[in-house]
Amino acid sequence: MLSLVNDDGTTVNGSSLIEEIVRDGARRMLTATLDAEVNAYIAELTDQRDEIGRQLVVRDGYHQPGRSPPRPG
Repeated sequence: MLSLVNDDGTTVNGSSLIEEIVRDGARRMLTATLDAEVNAYIAELTDQRDEIGRQLVVRDGYHQPGRSPPRPG
């Protein structure tokens, strides 16, 4: 847990805001890195085709946060 220390030595619990900022930044960096890796992988394999000319490796969309697939039933 992080704490902010004032000039007089008292501490202020500011961890929730700082931790939220750090976590958001980390998520953005990971997302950008993974997107770049996926794009590079797909670009390397664009010439790979099946017997009728379709690409073998394609991007299959993006995950939508907070949505679950429907349950069979």
